[in-house]
Amino acid sequence: MSETVTEELTDELTDKKWIEVSHLDDLWEGEMLSVEVDGTSVLLVNIDGEVFAYKNRCPHQEWALDDGDLDGNKLTCAQHLWEFDVCSAKGINPSTSTLLAYFAKVEDDGTIWVSIP
Repeated sequence: MSETVTEELTDELTDKKWIEVSHLDDLWEGEMLSVEVDGTSVLLVNIDGEVFAYKNRCPHQEWALDDGDLDGNKLTCAQHLWEFDVCSAKGINPSTSTLLAYFAKVEDDGTIWVSIP
């Protein structure tokens, strides 16, 4: 399921552009969600209340990661079964791969924001 961008702001200190992408009510612990940010598919993952954001493409052959399986903090790509630790972005199998991570933050009211380059 993909959500639509609703709001954006710029952090004056870091010059990062932040896009409002979702809410914690739509991304429960242990779940993942694909959202669109400025034409880029972004995968949000909620692990124990901490939200991580990644390019929604496997680095192997660009398969959509939200089609894969999330078991704890291990994400398995549906296409060729590559595995990643979503808390660190590091590859498990193969260990030389990594996910492309984006900045994510959650406001006190549960609003999820993402910053992509």
